[in-house]
Amino acid sequence: MEPQSIVILDFGSQYTQLIARRIREQRVFSVVLPCTASIEEIQGYRPAGIILSGGPCSVYDDDAPPADERVLSLGVPVLGICYGLHFIAHKLGGKVVPGPKREYGHAQVEVLDGESALFRNLPSSLSVWMSHGDEARELPSGFRVIAKSANALAAMEDPERKTWAVQFHPEVHHTKLGTDLLRNFVFEICHAEPSWTPQRFIDETVASIKNTVGEGDAICALSGGVDSSVAAVLVHRAIGDRLTCVFVNNGVLRKGEFQKVQDNLRDRLGLNLVAVDASERFLSKLAGVTDPEKKRKIIGNEFIAVFDDEAEKLIRRHRKSSNGHGTIKAEFLVQGTLYPDVIESRSVRGPSQTIKTHHNVGGLPEKMNLKLIEPLKDLFKDEVRRIGRDLAMPEEILQRQPFPGPGLAVRILGEVTPERVQLLQEADDIVVSEIKSAGLYNQIWQSFAVLLPVMSVGVMGDYRTYAYTCAIRAVHSEDGMTADWVPLPYEVLRTISSRIVNEVRGINRVVYDITSKPPGTIEWE
Repeated sequence: MEPQSIVILDFGSQYTQLIARRIREQRVFSVVLPCTASIEEIQGYRPAGIILSGGPCSVYDDDAPPADERVLSLGVPVLGICYGLHFIAHKLGGKVVPGPKREYGHAQVEVLDGESALFRNLPSSLSVWMSHGDEARELPSGFRVIAKSANALAAMEDPERKTWAVQFHPEVHHTKLGTDLLRNFVFEICHAEPSWTPQRFIDETVASIKNTVGEGDAICALSGGVDSSVAAVLVHRAIGDRLTCVFVNNGVLRKGEFQKVQDNLRDRLGLNLVAVDASERFLSKLAGVTDPEKKRKIIGNEFIAVFDDEAEKLIRRHRKSSNGHGTIKAEFLVQGTLYPDVIESRSVRGPSQTIKTHHNVGGLPEKMNLKLIEPLKDLFKDEVRRIGRDLAMPEEILQRQPFPGPGLAVRILGEVTPERVQLLQEADDIVVSEIKSAGLYNQIWQSFAVLLPVMSVGVMGDYRTYAYTCAIRAVHSEDGMTADWVPLPYEVLRTISSRIVNEVRGINRVVYDITSKPPGTIEWE
């Protein structure tokens, strides 16, 4: 294992992986483990330091996340963040109580000791992001307050115990110098070395895949997007021709997508690609279904069913086994799942709240004939793009905007029918083409059209129309965890609207979505 790692224990914060991200940006390897991880598992990573994340619970609740308090006495530096501060205070003999004034959002923090290693070279007043209702009223023996806000303590330390804690969230962008504070912890306190790089990730991941798959075979659920393409190239580098990529037309792809993906990934990347047109199969299952969660689960279940079928019919590797008889069947399914998909879909790290079921991680049946390999599940989109560049993948593939696993099914509100799919394909193609023409495509996280189950009256020439409404969505984001709407130029919006209502028969009204995430989500379903 990497001897310079920082282990992060997740107590349920939606931002836990941002801590790992900030540390990896400093070229130090980090790993997120559930707060229930055993001491042996934690020590297995040979950590240079340990960070305890935030979380939604109170340490004095009956259902407070369980964690082994021996993590505080392993002899390596510990940094508690928000709930992590409360955990430290509670377990070491302090007292945590509901605060008289809750702190949520922006706050100013006064640093009381600029000589503290945690605040070294930082100003005496910091703009931070708070999110807590409890406070440490009494500190454990040996600890002292090193920063405070207007309402409560903001940081404490006991260098003898190698333990530091902050009440605010240094990992989020709203804490202006949060990265500097984390850098102090990683380098000044933990003395880690900046040796982790995308190439290191590639080498270690390839080695891990080789070890997992052994002499077996794998198939990759290829969508043609950045995530699955990078995952496929990684696995291909590990096991070569024993990987077969399967691209399934689920009937809810973008216009021309089925052929474009084949051209790009088979011809340009040299991947062994099998294309399966299962559009009728998926659309028949979706007939009459309007609930978004049911759509996602139907597509997830059917997706795996198609893979099981193709594994039987097409993906058998026609090479002799060791005894010279029979064939070797694919045992592993590769998916390009990313961390935002995981954290929003289920609680896999700590008690994080589920926001939605993601196609890759939440819609899988309990019984599946294939074992999952998800080499990118701890990464964010921009990190995946950096990995892809180190793999010498074409920018045309790496710069593609994210596309949901359930495809247009979650952008068609209401029932998914072939006719409504075609309407949205045409409208979405116009949105993407006009944003590309304006030179904005690579500057935007996602831009797309949504078909609403709303009919409205329109006038075209001398005729009255009664047709669907189309919503346009364009957002800026760094990692998909939060997003803000893009103020597209009026001229671009005008052109998009004009083209859609004139060229897409069945849509007569276009609206623009200016909702951020939170409170909304990027996708409509």
